[in-house]
Amino acid sequence: MIGEAIHEDVLRALIGQHAVRECLVARIDGGPDWGLSIRLGSSGARWVPVRSRRETLRTWASLTAVGRFADSVGLRGFGVAL
Repeated sequence: MIGEAIHEDVLRALIGQHAVRECLVARIDGGPDWGLSIRLGSSGARWVPVRSRRETLRTWASLTAVGRFADSVGLRGFGVAL
């Protein structure tokens, strides 16, 4: 899931431009933390994870926390992989 990742501020801009096609939340490497990935409108089937300014991968401790983040950046929904 890690590789090329998108910064949170770029994610906000893409959401504002309606360029985000899908969002998926999944556990990171089967552990307790959750990560958020997006698909862009023109990028095909590739999932791009969200990163923070300091970390290569942004993680959240709960789905509730991911939901609060999604709401704060303007995402209206996401899928969850269990």
